[in-house]
Amino acid sequence: MSYEVMLFYKFTPIEDPDELARSQRAMCEELGLLGRILVAEEGLNGTLSGEASACQAYRDRMRQDPRFADMVFKVDPAEGHVFPRLSVKRKLEIVHFGAEGAPKPWEKTGRRLSPREWYEMLGRDDVVVIDGRNDYEYEIGHFEGAVRPDVSTFREFPSWVERHKDEWRGKKVLTYCTGGIRCEKLSGYLMEQGIDEVYQLDGGIITYGKDPEVRGRKFLGKCYVFDDRVAVRINQTEEDTVIAHCSICGAPCDRYINCGYLDCHRRFLCCEACEREMHGFCSRSCEAEAVKRDRVDARVKPLLATAFGGAG
Repeated sequence: MSYEVMLFYKFTPIEDPDELARSQRAMCEELGLLGRILVAEEGLNGTLSGEASACQAYRDRMRQDPRFADMVFKVDPAEGHVFPRLSVKRKLEIVHFGAEGAPKPWEKTGRRLSPREWYEMLGRDDVVVIDGRNDYEYEIGHFEGAVRPDVSTFREFPSWVERHKDEWRGKKVLTYCTGGIRCEKLSGYLMEQGIDEVYQLDGGIITYGKDPEVRGRKFLGKCYVFDDRVAVRINQTEEDTVIAHCSICGAPCDRYINCGYLDCHRRFLCCEACEREMHGFCSRSCEAEAVKRDRVDARVKPLLATAFGGAG
């Protein structure tokens, strides 16, 4: 049995987001799809996994809705579900930016560049490349020369842009993100802040990695994804490399795990050897507190059991 994972979004006015959320949940439950869908007055944003036939049925049904007839689906094969459950939520935004007065993407957004156009622009001296993702996403993979954003959530971008926008005036500003959705908002906001030439990578990193001509060149490391895969390969050439390092031993590593202490749960880079050595915790103090307070994540209990001969 073959499975797929789908990444998709569409900015379009929605008159009744609550009804759309209800119908989306009902359709996903009927088709056996798992994942996350966000619905707002500005559109729909989702990532789902399921049997290939069920995913195709979802795409076919969505294309019968005039609001989503041209919605682009980024589809990858999967060995099974990459999500543990289904979540459909009504939100104020389908990607939380939070900038008051920011233009709607259907009103103003940066010029879209194809993978080939993006690749050619990366070689110019008069461009600034802005990673439109969070700092931990940048850490395991990014385009050559891209500016690392000093943000941990997308809603921190407006204040970050305010601090740096004067540095970018008079230059061509290129923005990119995982699937394109964040740049739809970020690029338009940059234009509102007085940056004249703003571009975005059409379809994001995922589409760039699938382009048969460019084949992901000039992308270093891997792309962080918000499902059980955690990171996916983008550069399909001999240039592919691991650029991040294990936070425990410093070895090349692009594995993120969460600390096994439920009151910490910090996301950190950790190789398989150090995960076993540290029993799934980011520090010995977290391990001690977790055991003491009985706040051990179920995921790391087998590692503790091995370490203490069945204890934990």
